[in-house]
Amino acid sequence: MTDSADGLRERRRAETTRALIRAARRFTAEHGLTGFTVEELCSEAAVSRRTFFNYFASKDDAVLGMPLERSDAVAIARFLARDADGPGLSPTLLTDLAVLAEERWRALDIAPDTVQDLFRAVEKEPRLLARMLELGAEGEKFDARLIEQRESLPPGDLRAQVAAHVVGALVRSAAAEFLQPGNTDTFIDIFERRIDAARDLFASQTALMGIPE
Repeated sequence: MTDSADGLRERRRAETTRALIRAARRFTAEHGLTGFTVEELCSEAAVSRRTFFNYFASKDDAVLGMPLERSDAVAIARFLARDADGPGLSPTLLTDLAVLAEERWRALDIAPDTVQDLFRAVEKEPRLLARMLELGAEGEKFDARLIEQRESLPPGDLRAQVAAHVVGALVRSAAAEFLQPGNTDTFIDIFERRIDAARDLFASQTALMGIPE
């Protein structure tokens, strides 16, 4: 398959993914998860039932924008391809992790109307909030394993966990500001301000030598 054919396939897949997510959010916001069928959702998005289950495991995952096939494979490969810059943790680890987070956000293609539909869907189906929190925790564990792989760290290394927690917290904080009524800044601008603040904070700190008695 040629590069152009690959690109066309990816664009079509992305378009179908967005169509299903938008329809699932709107239907759930209006009717609740039990108020519509997969067939009705597929009719709205102009796809077959088989296509839906090639993209999503359930209506819940469609509402939350969690397709079966990861959309960040290229970004992950780029993150894992760290330069050989000597032993120890890469000095660009947090920066590269931030870039990965940015690329994932761009791939979401979140528009104000679909975000509002997501909020309304969660209000209609509160259990979706618990699923969102669960997915966030799973995402940080996944990123910690990526960091271990990239940095040749042993499983469970605390540094990998902390790096994933730090960037994950900055993503959530930036998303909260981005979704505030009246906000005019892009998510990327908001996120990068937090990354810059984190760099300044960490650079200004000294190691804790012990707690004074």
